[in-house]
Amino acid sequence: MDHTDVAPIAEMLEERRYLIDVAYWMLGSPSEAECVVDETYRRWYRLPNGVRKRITDPRSWLAKTAGELCLDRLALPDWADGLPATVPDPQGTELPPATEEEEVGPVVLDALDVLPPAERAAFVLNDVFGMSPDTVADIVGHTEPEYAELLDRARHYLRIQRSRPTTPKEHDILTRAFRQACVSGDPGMLVRLLSPDVTAWFDGGGKVRAVSRAVRGSRQVADSMLTLLALPLRTTLSTHSVNGRTGLVARYNHQVAAVITLGIADHRVTQVWVVLNPDKLHSWNQPSLPGPTSA
Repeated sequence: MDHTDVAPIAEMLEERRYLIDVAYWMLGSPSEAECVVDETYRRWYRLPNGVRKRITDPRSWLAKTAGELCLDRLALPDWADGLPATVPDPQGTELPPATEEEEVGPVVLDALDVLPPAERAAFVLNDVFGMSPDTVADIVGHTEPEYAELLDRARHYLRIQRSRPTTPKEHDILTRAFRQACVSGDPGMLVRLLSPDVTAWFDGGGKVRAVSRAVRGSRQVADSMLTLLALPLRTTLSTHSVNGRTGLVARYNHQVAAVITLGIADHRVTQVWVVLNPDKLHSWNQPSLPGPTSA
């Protein structure tokens, strides 16, 4: 018997409860959270005994593993399509308490669905569960300065959404209008859809030549998007479900080259996230990926 795995019942149950809460806040589904936690423990027990004994803080290892599993799921195309629009807190327990930075409530939970996985993980793990910056940076696969920027983006967007929430219908209408402006190459139409202080981020992951800094301002963002999405032969831009809401998918030669999500508040686009990193687009280019929802 491995006595390193013996713990009081209360400690074991509290540990599992904590992991389920982490996974629930990242995925928004009690059933998905349970699956992640089950797989987390399977990975723990697949470790050689000697490796497990050298882990001085098992709970931190388990939380890190659960967070990485959640990020893997969030990166899958249409991972949230089968989830209900709203879900109860798992097992009817109280939600994690609000922090001084953000009031965690239904509006924030809904807004989390729009955030890209890394930003969502940064906010949940830091502001909701209080994990250390180095741990969160490790989980999301970024340096600490990059992680701090992810967290700032998430806080900024969630703060706007909390005061000026957007319905899924309005999000869909504005995303389709954004697509039409890009397809037609109409800078005036695109600028009118953007908030004056809109910010766009381009995640190339160092794997493609993308803008390395945030682009700010409606005219600058419009010019950047129209340049990026110039549509020569064999390039298409279509609407597609991304993280449970309408997003955009750019394809070149039938391969997904970019996935775009929009943050919308007060009837304008306030945030644009463009994923260009081929590693993050790998799951989008699997043969099972369904076609676009519109041309």
